[in-house]
Amino acid sequence: MPADPAKPLLLIDVDGVISLWGFAPESRPPGTFASVEGVVHFLSVEAGRHLLDLVSDFFPVWCTGWEERANENLPGALGLGPWPYLSFDRHVEAGATTPGHWKLSAIDAYAEGRPLAWIDDAFNDACHTWAAGRGAPTLLVETLPHEGLVARHADALRAWARAHARA
Repeated sequence: MPADPAKPLLLIDVDGVISLWGFAPESRPPGTFASVEGVVHFLSVEAGRHLLDLVSDFFPVWCTGWEERANENLPGALGLGPWPYLSFDRHVEAGATTPGHWKLSAIDAYAEGRPLAWIDDAFNDACHTWAAGRGAPTLLVETLPHEGLVARHADALRAWARAHARA
């Protein structure tokens, strides 16, 4: 089981949560451009600030196709991490046991029945069905790729974490 079992897990996607796109140039949110393996990303300073604040209530885990690259690129750019990360290829190769979304098998293997909140911009119906059927409290927080993680999400996450922390 991951460290600090008293805190719920906070599973964090990067693209559409921290790395934003689709905003109008004249309404660009506060952030910074960073090159990640030759691809330019716009990283939200607001999302970074909210995630750093949420660490007091959650145990953060990268849940992104970036996998270890989140730790290679985001600590320097936004001060995030290093945090544990999920590996998805291992679960696909082993034969996914949780149908419907490419991240679910890896999440199930890591979470081991712990309460968790998952921030992502690309949930599908299978994610909602999975969350509703889990034996542990589960919160899905869906972001919009042009705004990412903002105050209303962070407030909801904080309230949920405090209601589901283990004594």
